[in-house]
Amino acid sequence: MALTDNEIDKRTAHAAELFKLGYNCSQSVVGAYADYYGVDMTLALRVSASFGAGIGRMRETCGAACGMFLLAGLETGCTDPGNKAGKGENYKAVRELAAAFKECNGSLRCSDLLGLNKCLSPEENTPAHTPQERTSEYYKKRPCVAMVESGARIFGKYLAARENDE
Repeated sequence: MALTDNEIDKRTAHAAELFKLGYNCSQSVVGAYADYYGVDMTLALRVSASFGAGIGRMRETCGAACGMFLLAGLETGCTDPGNKAGKGENYKAVRELAAAFKECNGSLRCSDLLGLNKCLSPEENTPAHTPQERTSEYYKKRPCVAMVESGARIFGKYLAARENDE
């Protein structure tokens, strides 16, 4: 299936919609492309579930970026442990996607993207594993929808470029 700009736009909008339904950043990006790889949506949402909020709400690598990296595994992942070239192709893809995400958004780290520092704001002072309520105020303060859209769009453009190279 060739990815046109229109198709990338649709997948980007779908990723944002998934996030607004309550899925985390990683699930939203992976979910937007699950059908492209013939992956069951429930499975896609499960395997990407741990990467939200900067990997398990640790505010490390952005979940939207992690979603792209999971998709890169579906696109270029190597299953032969002795295939150095195959591993290298996947690592190259991840590095290219990471560079594009960082260039577009300024960072790969969730805490940087959210503007958090070591002195947590009151709303961040919830138990580390407890997600925040998704309210209108949450969406006003958070760039997460934009990160999800960015991750989905960057991955779509990456796929389109690969298709054009073939």
